[in-house]
Amino acid sequence: MRMAFGSRKCPSIPGCVSLGETKEGALQNLQEAIALCLEVRAEQGLPLTIETRQVEVVT
Repeated sequence: MRMAFGSRKCPSIPGCVSLGETKEGALQNLQEAIALCLEVRAEQGLPLTIETRQVEVVT
């Protein structure tokens, strides 16, 4: 029996990650994770998001 798992993260919110039985399930779970992460960060007086940069590596 093969088990597939998916994971997703929101780079703008530190620690905001999600898992699911599929990539699509992880994406759906990420929506809830983002809402909960923002709620906790607001309660703790933390910035809601951080600035991120995307770098493309060409080999």
